[in-house]
Amino acid sequence: MAQFTEEEKMMRRIEKRFSKGVVEYGLIEDGDKILIGLSGGKDSLALVELLAKRARIYKPEFSIVVVHVVMKNIPYQSDVEYLREYVESWGVPFLLYETEFDAATDTRKSPCFLCSWNRRKALFTVAKEQGCNKIALGHHMDDILETLLMNITYQGAFSTMPPRLVMKKFDMTIIRPMCLVHEADLMELAQARGYRKQVKNCPYESQSSRSTMKGILKQLEDMNPEARYSLWGSMSNVQEELLPLKV
Repeated sequence: MAQFTEEEKMMRRIEKRFSKGVVEYGLIEDGDKILIGLSGGKDSLALVELLAKRARIYKPEFSIVVVHVVMKNIPYQSDVEYLREYVESWGVPFLLYETEFDAATDTRKSPCFLCSWNRRKALFTVAKEQGCNKIALGHHMDDILETLLMNITYQGAFSTMPPRLVMKKFDMTIIRPMCLVHEADLMELAQARGYRKQVKNCPYESQSSRSTMKGILKQLEDMNPEARYSLWGSMSNVQEELLPLKV
């Protein structure tokens, strides 16, 4: 009986959950051209590897291209050459796109919202230029569950980042192929692969509530080791007759 190393076991877990997410939510179809948004963090680096490997299977046949968006007014020191070499080592084209925003132009929105909105706008621009029909983002299961908790707590809405989001207005589909992959496994992968950390020094990062929700998700898992699966299942098990809906 074959004995697998810890690294091999970790990779098998990731690839199994990755494949399940792609198939279960119908994220990739024949003829797709997918743009990967590469931030330079462990999640998007892992996404490049996973999609590049899958593209070699050719069932369904699809192609990928990678873009790294630089927000010039945020002191995020990207090692562009490292990112380029990493992406091209998988036989994937690498693009660099620079943009910026002025937080003073819309004080009704937080700088984090404006930064995110402008990055997303840049992805749509590049996707259209490259003839892509889908944009792949590196959000994993933990990200999606944390967003669910944030929206319930701060927005009063039972919503999150879906694995597949069709943007009819832009004729584009957002996909999150790592939707079922655990962050803990991606952290192991980052260590095994020796990913270089990008230097981020965002002046607005302290305003984010995501780190708090990360701690709450951990507390829930301490209470119930299956909590993440219960939370995930709840999103497709909404019992409206047991909720205080308006008449």
